[in-house]
Amino acid sequence: MSERTPLTVPDTRDLMHQVRFDPDSGHIWLNENRMVLLHAAALGQLRRGLIESVGWERAKGVLMRAGYAAGRLDAELAKRVRPGCSVADAFVVGPQLHKLEGKVKVTPIRLDINLETGDYYGEFDWHHSWEAEQHLHEFGPSDEPVCWTLLGYASGYTSYFMGRKILFKETQCCATGKHHHCVNIGRPAHEWPDRHELEKYYEPDSVIEELEALKQRYDQLKSRYESERDRDLLPFAAVGQSAAFRHACDVIARAAPSKVSVLLLGETGVGKEVQARNIHRLSERRDGPFIAVNCASIPPDLIEAELFGVERGAYTGANSSREGKFERANGGTIFLDEVIELSPRAQASLLRVLQEEELERVGGSRVLAIDVRVVAATNEDLEQAVREGRFRADLYFRLSVLPVRIPSLRERREDIPLLIEHFLDKYQNQYNKRVQGITDKALSMLEAYSWPGNVRELENMIERGVILTEHHRPIGIEHFFPSLTETSHPLNMLDAEGHIAPAARAEGRGDQAVADLLDAGVSLEEIEKQLIQQALERSGGIVTDAARSLGLSRPAFAYRKDKHGL
Repeated sequence: MSERTPLTVPDTRDLMHQVRFDPDSGHIWLNENRMVLLHAAALGQLRRGLIESVGWERAKGVLMRAGYAAGRLDAELAKRVRPGCSVADAFVVGPQLHKLEGKVKVTPIRLDINLETGDYYGEFDWHHSWEAEQHLHEFGPSDEPVCWTLLGYASGYTSYFMGRKILFKETQCCATGKHHHCVNIGRPAHEWPDRHELEKYYEPDSVIEELEALKQRYDQLKSRYESERDRDLLPFAAVGQSAAFRHACDVIARAAPSKVSVLLLGETGVGKEVQARNIHRLSERRDGPFIAVNCASIPPDLIEAELFGVERGAYTGANSSREGKFERANGGTIFLDEVIELSPRAQASLLRVLQEEELERVGGSRVLAIDVRVVAATNEDLEQAVREGRFRADLYFRLSVLPVRIPSLRERREDIPLLIEHFLDKYQNQYNKRVQGITDKALSMLEAYSWPGNVRELENMIERGVILTEHHRPIGIEHFFPSLTETSHPLNMLDAEGHIAPAARAEGRGDQAVADLLDAGVSLEEIEKQLIQQALERSGGIVTDAARSLGLSRPAFAYRKDKHGL
């Protein structure tokens, strides 16, 4: 075969199927990566502005690094799109994508590739380079090659594919006015005699690094000043910048230094315990103990002993005296999660502790002074529980001196990227693993998902994604759920054309169902009864599973079940 004879390459139809247009949402997808369709002329003007702003050499480096990053992303796709084919056929996914993306027509002339030894030599003809055309339009003929983003793409793509540094050089360029087309040659970095000259363009710009360091220092000083001024920063582990979330954080930060009781309201998984810990850490009690109690997990006949302690012989099995959670929390903070599950006797005892700051152990007669700050939480409507006689009104008013509602994740979707970044850092460090973030399409699906489990569900999903994803690969939508058959799987938000169904669309279906029920004159009691009955049938009569399917605690579900005689 002559060196200038183009190689035979596979058909591109498998790659064309990876491209999807979603005009309803404003997305263009290449597999799971979001793409943007731009005017070449607009990119040419941006390129010109960059050259005029930072100079020829720096602009060249910026554009080559941008191309390098794009090449690595396409190489990751190439690893998956043609499984089982030859190495050469898998490799030419990159040149074919370069053409499919409208950047340049790439014709492979020679390709010697061996993944086992790392040997590589590639020679490609480039026709209709967008970069050469725009440079000629903006500046006229050039004295040297100018296809910088394309060059960076080739180096990034091949380096990722081969697992070693491969550098490309443009040996002829039509932007010089001397050639009909461009020629690009790639070799392992060590085989280029001018290796250091080629590599310098892929190194971070020192001026840019200095500016970034100064910016980071400025941000640190600004944050420290604001923290000392009014403590208006996000408290500790609370991550988010949405208005609703910031408002909750602001109330918590201002209330924390006092001793006032705080009632945290919100759905399961919104982070009520995280906020309770923030209250403790921001208070003057930060050096004291923080004791968290899940009231729903303690049997009703043991709740008083767990909270307030027990004296020896108080009941069968009480073989020794022991302190309760309140005594352990003395001088600090106690967090009572699912406080609505307290028994009537425990509610009365808790009220006394709040009013008198003293307690008696179960079976004891000695009064113990206690100094504990109480933070309570519930995912149910306590006011409704008071009206139904399930919760003491006087205790409710004691606990809700300062109620704070933590918004659900559906109400703070703009925080999802921040939370994803936070949990990625956490679990990459925990599992000593590095992934390349998540794919664009996965992010869009997570932003459109309904999140019944809120932040806790997102955290679990990110942990699962880090575990299931290979090193240095992005997390895709298939990694977030173990089974594609789950009703909550984001893939079920895809319509027949593969477009993501926005959350509003799913919510709209719910709105229509509600409207139909109202038109039919169905009462709220009847709806609740049917939901309880259906949940029991689907769970095979297992109350815990039925309660979980409706987002209720087991006691709350049992109360409603008994109310309807089921």
